[in-house]
Amino acid sequence: MNKIIKWIAMGVGALVVIVLAALIFIPKLVDMEQYRPRIEQQVAKAIGRPFSLGKDLQLSLFPWAGISFTDLSIGSPPDFREKNFMTVKSFEARVKLIPLLFRDIQVKRFVLKGPQIVLETLADGRVNWEFKPEKEPVVVPEVPKGPSPAKKGGGGFSIKSLAVGEFSISGGSLLWVDHGKKQQKEITDIRLDLEDVSFDRPIRLILSAMIAQVPVSLQGTIGPVGKDIGKNALPVEITVQAAEQIHMNVSGTVSDWVDSPRYDLKIDLASFSPRRLMGAVFPERPFPVKTSAPDVLDRVSLKAELKGDTQKVDLTSAVAILDDSRFEFDLRVKNFAKPDLTFDVKLDKIDVDRYLPPPVVPGKAKEGRAPQSPSVSGEKKMDYSPLRRMALNGAVSIGELKAVNARLAQVKLKADAKDGIIRLGSLSFDLYQGHIEGSAGINVQKDIPGTHVELTANQIQVGPLLGDVMQLDVLEGAMEAKVAIDASGDAPESIKRTLNGNGNIRFLDGAVKGIDLAGMVRNAQAAFGLAEKPEEKPRTDFSEIEVPFDISNGRVHTANARLMSPVIRITAMGDADLVKEVLDFRVEPKFVATLIGQGDTVERSGIMVPILVSGSFSSPRFRPDLKGMIQQKLEGQVPDIPDITKTITDKEALKKTLKPLEETAKEVLKGLPFGP
Repeated sequence: MNKIIKWIAMGVGALVVIVLAALIFIPKLVDMEQYRPRIEQQVAKAIGRPFSLGKDLQLSLFPWAGISFTDLSIGSPPDFREKNFMTVKSFEARVKLIPLLFRDIQVKRFVLKGPQIVLETLADGRVNWEFKPEKEPVVVPEVPKGPSPAKKGGGGFSIKSLAVGEFSISGGSLLWVDHGKKQQKEITDIRLDLEDVSFDRPIRLILSAMIAQVPVSLQGTIGPVGKDIGKNALPVEITVQAAEQIHMNVSGTVSDWVDSPRYDLKIDLASFSPRRLMGAVFPERPFPVKTSAPDVLDRVSLKAELKGDTQKVDLTSAVAILDDSRFEFDLRVKNFAKPDLTFDVKLDKIDVDRYLPPPVVPGKAKEGRAPQSPSVSGEKKMDYSPLRRMALNGAVSIGELKAVNARLAQVKLKADAKDGIIRLGSLSFDLYQGHIEGSAGINVQKDIPGTHVELTANQIQVGPLLGDVMQLDVLEGAMEAKVAIDASGDAPESIKRTLNGNGNIRFLDGAVKGIDLAGMVRNAQAAFGLAEKPEEKPRTDFSEIEVPFDISNGRVHTANARLMSPVIRITAMGDADLVKEVLDFRVEPKFVATLIGQGDTVERSGIMVPILVSGSFSSPRFRPDLKGMIQQKLEGQVPDIPDITKTITDKEALKKTLKPLEETAKEVLKGLPFGP
């Protein structure tokens, strides 16, 4: 019995020696060079494109199962300009053989040097990264009918442990070429190193590259992975740096990252200067964003919590700094195919004018370029389909806002959108000691959008407002207004043609500067420039100005606009055509024998000097209605008025009298959105 056991042991030992000898000497005795053409042929057939290896193909089996080669090349399909899709200078991988039998993977080396990948897109849309193997007859084996046998033990090859000694990829590059868009981008000097690769320890990751000649690096730890790959939450701690400007930390966990990834991360982007960053990346180019203020976009930072999966993203507890402005916001997006967006934004202060492009100086257009004409029928239409798919629900609040030189405070806005209807409700803000509330709606269900706006204003000091927004000093007083308008289209011309609505604007306890209407009415000679001019700037005090109006297809009409002051009443009626930009008004001032203010509503007789306003927005014309004045005298309305035709003998003086009215009107109209 002992001899039998002895002979069995000797046999097993001899077999082991023979196997080990085979594993050691067979790779040395086999000439891999003679198999290289066959390997190249089979791989090329499988991927459907040229494939080649260098002459240094080597194979080892014991104690390390390994393979190494040099000068690997995978070609591009025909018709592509770039010859190779991928090249590799050298590759070496070694895995300990015996532990593999016990599901223990021990990698000594995994070293890849000089991988270069070229991603190319032709003008017709074809790409070189789609692999199509050579077609062969496909034999489909018959599947026996009946229930499949149940799997036992979970099936597959589970790994008990993993250990990697050296893992590195160096000298890599990625070139992206799009011939249709005539664009080319390249990432060079790609290097990836992994340290402490195992299941039970955090894996250290070091990645670096040059993107557009800018150094970018990523360092940190991932894991431990755990033996149940993809089942456990994967801790992540990563630091990203770029161009010595950007420094961002990302920490948190990634769960179920194999089947259905979910992430819970914290992001901390340290303050950096976009201007200095662009200067480092493109030193020969100017900053791509033109702003009125040269010192904006110089400080940006962000802290936030990022959670989500493949169906939604939540950005919460976010704090962003933009120059002198601080944003606090929460943002949630779900259902990316039909985005459902929810947000809540709080901003302390911002000067929007500093971020807008500098104003265009007349006559400074680039030589050789004709000024652009208004939109024509052949112009490409705006695509509103993304807005039709989007759902929206959010709120914005701003402590202080400066826009178009106007200063707003306590701005609040709620917005919602669904099925192409966007509503801006609960809009309110403080403006120059007054308050504005309103709402707006935009309907983009059709190709031509429709807009509805309602605004109510109370106690706004119009003098400072006009001074800041239009640089005009023509009016004082507290403004009240109520406006409701509708329009269609997305171009200025179409909006003006379809403008409809009504409103009422009142100015209380103020003055019209630059014109002394009371003096003009008191004295016909003064009215027509025949008297001495006062040294002080003329003005007309009033207790109330009221302008009710209706808008029909871009034509603004008022039937009973009026100014009331202690010594004068002025009424006006007429039209302003926003499309043709022409004026047609009749203004009738009336002198009254009272010094009572706004409460005096008695109609009184007096001298009337009607004024006709005509011309365009850019060149308004003012002239007295002499015919109307004479008609009043003939009808006995003003029996004490002298013959005005005899009084006025200097026609040039008459023109000079109305000149201030024209200049003041031009200034006001220039500041309006539809002005010249």
